[in-house]
Amino acid sequence: MELRQLRYFVAVADTGGFGRAAESLGIVQSAVSTQVGRLERQLGVVLFDRGTRRTVLTGPGEALLPQARAVLEAADRTRALAAALAGGSAGLLRLGPVRGPGERTARLLHRLADGTGAFRVTLRHVPAAERLRLLRDGELDAAFVRGAPAAPPGTSLLEAWRDPLYAAVPAGHPLAARPVLSPADLAELPLRLAGRPANPPFHDLVAGMLREAGSRPPTGPRFTTLPETLAAIASAAEPSWTLFYEVTGLPDFPGVAVRPLAGPALTTWLAVPEGPPSPAVRRLLAALADLAG
Repeated sequence: MELRQLRYFVAVADTGGFGRAAESLGIVQSAVSTQVGRLERQLGVVLFDRGTRRTVLTGPGEALLPQARAVLEAADRTRALAAALAGGSAGLLRLGPVRGPGERTARLLHRLADGTGAFRVTLRHVPAAERLRLLRDGELDAAFVRGAPAAPPGTSLLEAWRDPLYAAVPAGHPLAARPVLSPADLAELPLRLAGRPANPPFHDLVAGMLREAGSRPPTGPRFTTLPETLAAIASAAEPSWTLFYEVTGLPDFPGVAVRPLAGPALTTWLAVPEGPPSPAVRRLLAALADLAG
């Protein structure tokens, strides 16, 4: 059984004749007669009473007509969905996000949504290494990663955005009076930085920035969490500083001054499979371009 046989059958039933059906379909009458005859033989029933004045449905034809219409409508819906998937207006994007800034992620998801629910995004909140593994194994369509990660085999890294860095110093320190700080300004002040295993891309970015600036600040107490570290900077007898990128807005902490840090920004990359992007990834790239514009 072929879809065209069902389509010809429905056309004959709707027009009341093989000739009129052929005219509505834009084909010759013999093609309609041949395909309907084959359908009847395949089903083992006679679908039409072929009279001299008008072709009418038989009992089996009446019974099968609603089912034939349903099959054709389902086929049309399938074609429409396939076209939407190919064009990126429908489908599913499996995305591995980074933590914060929350506003940026919310705006990206808003751009991806179309209000109809035809295009959906599922998020997998896992560590960066796991994100890249899931992408490599085909369980994610795209993943965001920070810093300068090595692209796994079969994947490509595209720059998504950059986050500026900020320095936090004691509010009473002379450096707090400056609107912008540089690594050289902070060379004599102990630095509170987490160990490399806690955040390798960020640790490597900071180490490279200080190395390029020729700045070697003394090692201060370890960075733990941002609130705890800021509280320690505000209350410690010995001045120290730390640096961070914005996640959920800049902190307003008593006794601490937050200033932009001159130098490199923290790059967030979009990891995608190598080769031509899928429709879902093309839609993601378009949304990122819109946000950047």
